[in-house]
Parts: sequence; C-alpha cells; structure tokens
Amino acid sequence: MRQVIDLDGVLVSAFVLNLAFALVTLALLRWVLGVLDCWRFVWNPPLAQFGLLVGLLGLYTLIF
Repeated sequence: MRQVIDLDGVLVSAFVLNLAFALVTLALLRWVLGVLDCWRFVWNPPLAQFGLLVGLLGLYTLIF
C-alpha cells in the first residue's frame, strides 16, 4: 500500500485519490438511483448518500 503518490513532483496523499474515486463513484450512483427513482424508498437521501460515500471511501482504502 502506498502512502504518498508522486504526480510530476507533486506529492499527493493516497487518501485524497481514494476520496476522488469515491466521489466519482458516488456521482454515478446518485445518477443511476435518480433515474431508477430509488430515492423515494429512502427516508433521508442526504444521509444515505453520506453513508454511501463513507462506505465507498473505506472500500477504496482497503482495495488500493
């Protein structure tokens, strides 16, 4: 597991890249769940989206 990633001389924490992957994945999930109208089954959509973000961030941290 890498702690720091070098991008053309700029040192970036691996956590920042994992967060970026999680945000992109969450954006895609929000769009898909919106098209399928699945948010009507959720009592508090922002809370559910935050939970998805935390889960995706943890998943990407474990994988990468």
